[in-house]
Amino acid sequence: MTTMTTMPYAEALARFEPVLGLETHIELGTNSKMFCGCPTTFGAPPNTQVCPVCLALPGSLPVTNQAAIEGIIKIGLALNCSIVEWCRFARKNYFYPDMPKNYQISQYDEPICIDGHLDVDVDGKTYRIEIERVHMEEDTGKSLHVGGSTGRIHGADHSLVDYNRAGIPLVEIVTKPIEGTDVKAPEVAKAYVTELRELVRALGVSDVRMEEGSLRCDVNVSLMPRGSSEWGTRSETKNVNSLRSVERSVRSEIERQAAVLAGGGRIRQETRHFHEDSGTTTSGRSKEEAQDYRYFPEPDLVPMAPSREWVEELRAGLPELPAARRNRVQQEWSLSDEELRDVVNAGALDLIEETIAAGADPGSARKWWMNELSRRATAQGVELAALPITAEQVARVQALVDSGELNDKLARQVFEGVLAGEGGPDEVVAARGLKVVSDDGALIGIIDQVIAANSDAADKVRSGKVAAAGALVGAVMKASRGQADAGRARELILERLGVSA
Repeated sequence: MTTMTTMPYAEALARFEPVLGLETHIELGTNSKMFCGCPTTFGAPPNTQVCPVCLALPGSLPVTNQAAIEGIIKIGLALNCSIVEWCRFARKNYFYPDMPKNYQISQYDEPICIDGHLDVDVDGKTYRIEIERVHMEEDTGKSLHVGGSTGRIHGADHSLVDYNRAGIPLVEIVTKPIEGTDVKAPEVAKAYVTELRELVRALGVSDVRMEEGSLRCDVNVSLMPRGSSEWGTRSETKNVNSLRSVERSVRSEIERQAAVLAGGGRIRQETRHFHEDSGTTTSGRSKEEAQDYRYFPEPDLVPMAPSREWVEELRAGLPELPAARRNRVQQEWSLSDEELRDVVNAGALDLIEETIAAGADPGSARKWWMNELSRRATAQGVELAALPITAEQVARVQALVDSGELNDKLARQVFEGVLAGEGGPDEVVAARGLKVVSDDGALIGIIDQVIAANSDAADKVRSGKVAAAGALVGAVMKASRGQADAGRARELILERLGVSA
């Protein structure tokens, strides 16, 4: 791969101002495809979920999937868009093996949702991302390029095509040009895609799994010199497939384009590919000449005219959206803005809420997920939600703490056992013998041994220095392997030494 000349990010942003544009594709989670009855199960054997319609055999005719139209209207409403009263599909004509009809049924100048916005927060500042359009189309098939080292068509020996994905309902969300992000451009791009993913997931219309291709993002970047009002030529990095890569691709393009412009070169309008290993982009195909897709109205489908009653019925049925949910839990859990951001960034919001629903109080639920369990997830290099423990099990551990059967030190040992596959919390407690020792008879035996072994501390307590009892309590906890009831141990220590609390 050719070495790419770049300019340090800080220098690039001192000289140029970035303008972003994000085009996000979301596969809807309908049971059948957009225009036929074929199933949409991910990972099925190649070319087993196809029929005459999605293979474009002669004489086959499409029929619109109502559930898909309902899904895109929900997305449009959640993005504060206007839902048009009349729109229609168009044929986008192009020739490529992954599109069996040699055209794609899409929407061109008459999208179903227009003029929306989505607010995102980055480091305490809110950025409003304006939405130009949300339109419906069908997904293409998937090409597999065999041979070569990159998995791309260049250098491949031959290519295979799987048409299972062809015809799956696909929503495209196109932003208006995003200005004013300055040095935060990469973070704003990532925050937008993150918030969009959470919004769509909350609507229940897609699983938005980037690793499976049900959420894909094309990242457009251009630079203009500081003080200029004329946008630069943009590049389009195609099919970026992770949140981290969205951020990295923006940063990489800013550094690359700044170096080209500073060296007297010009930016080509082109598609580019992002490479996960290097965090850089390479040239794809030129888009300097406008492609003529020869759009014309789809003759085999009637126009769509969603009634106002239907749209308002869908609006009334929208679930609580992510921003509203965050505001609610921040109030209910008494979180600062920073604490809320930490919870969201850790992917702990659902887990904490489920733990509270299972009976734990908000403070305890947050403590376990954000401290003990987050530490273990980091050590294992996995997401918090991937740990082999449920919200119900975390709530049960806290219930044992609340009842006095465990203290925090023992609770951490219970979590260790659950994560190691030793069973649920009660099974781990029984197998490891972890319950708090609160029986006076058992505690007095330990306390007498501790007092005898720590005569200096005991004498200080007898002389009125009650604070010195802390050292004796610590020794009792150590002798009992953390299982003594610390509060009761302190009371008994003072009692044995003839001192009132």
